[in-house]
Amino acid sequence: MPNIKSAKKRVKVIEVKTARNKAYTSSLKTIIKKANASIEQNAADKGECVRLAVKKIDQAAAKGILHRNTAARKKSALIRKAAAQ
Repeated sequence: MPNIKSAKKRVKVIEVKTARNKAYTSSLKTIIKKANASIEQNAADKGECVRLAVKKIDQAAAKGILHRNTAARKKSALIRKAAAQ
């Protein structure tokens, strides 16, 4: 446990940021799963689901939640899967 005031503050700030990143990552995974499910079921709104997932992946990469290459890989996989159906 830190003794210095600024170190104590950093611990608090990191806890808040970690919670925010975890929540964002969780919601991102949910959106990607929904897009994959709609592609597999060949749903009428699969294009919209994929578009939303790609948008959220881009936003996560912009915020630093995902590395840009990871984001590109996830988007590519979704789009390839959608095109194959």
